[in-house]
Amino acid sequence: MNGAGPGGDGRGTVLVGIDGSDTSLRAAAYAIGLASRQQCALTAVYVSDCYAGPAAGALIAAGEQTAENLRGLVSDAIARTGIQGDFICRSGDVYTELVRAADEMHADAVIVGQSAKLSHRLAGSVGARLVRNARWLVVVVP
Repeated sequence: MNGAGPGGDGRGTVLVGIDGSDTSLRAAAYAIGLASRQQCALTAVYVSDCYAGPAAGALIAAGEQTAENLRGLVSDAIARTGIQGDFICRSGDVYTELVRAADEMHADAVIVGQSAKLSHRLAGSVGARLVRNARWLVVVVP
């Protein structure tokens, strides 16, 4: 990589998926460092799952609070490093929304944290799916 961004073809964009888990926060720190070193823009994407049913209101409220907390963390980090950055909140399937966001912004790199869930390790995590179907550099941070 050169100073022209991860792809080497101009000002790059690094996208990071963030959900508040320890691994996603490490992924965000890695992505912020990468964007800072490469003088790239950073976009952090939080995806809340859509739920229906009696508890939907409480889950939506909790997701909105998580999104606001993460928006604050990302904004602080962007301000400290001086990089260009953005925070996007979406609803739906995490993999689908990360792919959609990466395609929309022509991301050069997608950074995610490794899933800590056993079921994801057996059935396939978001990170593994991104790697298998990658159209960009994908980094899965442990």
